Amino acid sequence: MEDTFGNETFYGLILSLSAFFLATFLTPIYTHFAYKYKFWKKQKKDTVTGEKLTVVAKLHAGKIARHFPTMAGMIGVVTVFTVTCICNLNREQTWLPLVGFLGGSLVGFIDDVINVFGSGKGAAGLRAPVKFAMITIIGLSLGWWFAVKLGWTSIEVPFLGDWYVGTVGMIIIFAFAVVATSNAVNISDGLDGLAGGLALMAYGAYAIIALFQGQWMLTGFCLTVVGWLLSYIWFNVPPARFMMGDTGSFAIGAGLGVVAMMTNAFFLLPIIGILFVVEAGSSLIQIFWKKVFHKKLMVSAPIHHHLEANGWGEAKIVMRFWVIAGVFAIIGVFLAAQGGII
Repeated sequence: MEDTFGNETFYGLILSLSAFFLATFLTPIYTHFAYKYKFWKKQKKDTVTGEKLTVVAKLHAGKIARHFPTMAGMIGVVTVFTVTCICNLNREQTWLPLVGFLGGSLVGFIDDVINVFGSGKGAAGLRAPVKFAMITIIGLSLGWWFAVKLGWTSIEVPFLGDWYVGTVGMIIIFAFAVVATSNAVNISDGLDGLAGGLALMAYGAYAIIALFQGQWMLTGFCLTVVGWLLSYIWFNVPPARFMMGDTGSFAIGAGLGVVAMMTNAFFLLPIIGILFVVEAGSSLIQIFWKKVFHKKLMVSAPIHHHLEANGWGEAKIVMRFWVIAGVFAIIGVFLAAQGGII
């Protein structure tokens, strides 16, 4: 058993390093074409509730002026797809997270392409309801496969044991995990390296959980994503060379939601991904506050923009959020061990 554990851990390390070096090799190629063909992201001018984005525009005036490309998530998609298909493809453990990762990236890619190359009123990207509908369809489809083909009808509640939810209930929970996590990661992608670092901590935590469950290949998938994210952060520390765009953030979020379900650790996702919850929650609270009280609760939402507006530097916010994410990732693994998940 010890030899198997050691071998599989070493194999996971090889997958992670392979992803890191492949992504690092692909980055200059992507950068060349991204700058040549001007993959510039068009900044949104209005909030969800219709007001002008004056605060964010002022905070990021320098970024907007210098132009740097988006859609760098394509590097991650190619990397994770290549490494997984060549070295780590398995029907029971890696098909579903890989399809979730690719499905999320497709939704984000369409949004990014419209944003970069579109013109007119729709040039900001896909309308929110359309994007929500697309990722929901993906979540429901993956949930159906998870419940019907893989036979999952119960979900583990830490410290309380299995909770039978049935086929329909499992499909709904699965879809919720994919949709909520995709949108939360997307909302968090607002500062250089922020979403990448938070996702790295979350995938690292789930890699450990899967490892101790004996899901070696799922561990390898998580570590493959970690390898790409390490490369991404290397190139994306302030001042960033590029943005991952919705292509990357939706891929990361959808994949993470699937991994949470595959490890039967859905209820630990809000802890392991605590800052994704805070980021998405702060935006929802801001929208609610403006609709009900007709004024802002925060200077700007999500919360990283509020902290920026209150004088926190970008690097300070990102690094402190990374630290918090790391602490809660450790707490999540601990709860998984104590709560009967591993």
